Amino acid sequence: MPARNRQPSQALLRILSANIIRLREVKEWSQERLADEAGLHRTYVGSVERCERNVTLSTLEALAGALGIAVTELLTKRR
Repeated sequence: MPARNRQPSQALLRILSANIIRLREVKEWSQERLADEAGLHRTYVGSVERCERNVTLSTLEALAGALGIAVTELLTKRR
């Protein structure tokens, strides 16, 4: 079988984006501060928040760790 280019749904990207923005703002952190805490580049965090990136599991772990939450919280729609 040929390899497929798999992309996450736009809905999941929006959930991830909204959760990162909300949690970052609760901490009163800039994108740059979150990037520093997670060991990422500021422009990368911005592109995740704009739903432009398909992040890896290791990136999810880095973001969750920096925010002090579980990875599942980043991917769970807030009610």
